[in-house]
Amino acid sequence: MKKSVTLVSWLISLAALSAVQIANAQGDAAAGAGKVALCATCHGSGGNSQISMNPSLAGQNANYIVKQLQDYQSGERQNPTMSAMVGSLSGQDIEDIAAYYASQERRIVGAQDDQETLALGEALYRAGNSEIGSAACTACHAPTGKGNAPAGFPAIGGQHSEYTLTQLRAFRASERANDLNGMMRTVVERLTDAELEALANYVAGLH
Repeated sequence: MKKSVTLVSWLISLAALSAVQIANAQGDAAAGAGKVALCATCHGSGGNSQISMNPSLAGQNANYIVKQLQDYQSGERQNPTMSAMVGSLSGQDIEDIAAYYASQERRIVGAQDDQETLALGEALYRAGNSEIGSAACTACHAPTGKGNAPAGFPAIGGQHSEYTLTQLRAFRASERANDLNGMMRTVVERLTDAELEALANYVAGLH
């Protein structure tokens, strides 16, 4: 238990530090609306994706979107399609696009009604797994899954479970490594497939 509490404290401290380090995105949502036509192909009208493997961007905090687009440009986050899409964007384009999606309302996908799986997902999300020192998700993503906008921690509530699960697995395998100080990799590195699946399903219904 002590290890888990220490990890939670560490994550919260990093969140506070990030809030200072990450400047708030200064985009123009109205300008961004005219720059997302191609984005809609994969991420849906208004940022509500109809494709479960692609994330909904509506309601996502702007700082997180800015960082991800910058990471795709730099190669810190690997995805050939996204890297090609954002390669020619200017810094202002990125901020405008982020502001636009942040201003949109996300439609909640909803979790599958499997009570045992939901119970496991909720327990992990709210309390972590003290036996292996895995911290609660609420430390960075808030009890409702809305994230921490100033710190740039993403809103995950209502997201497609397939997309969330893919990202959790990628962090666990260190195939995705653009998380601040390896926080996500630390949290999920010892979670089982069943635990990751339960988490992904649970957060799909959070709002």
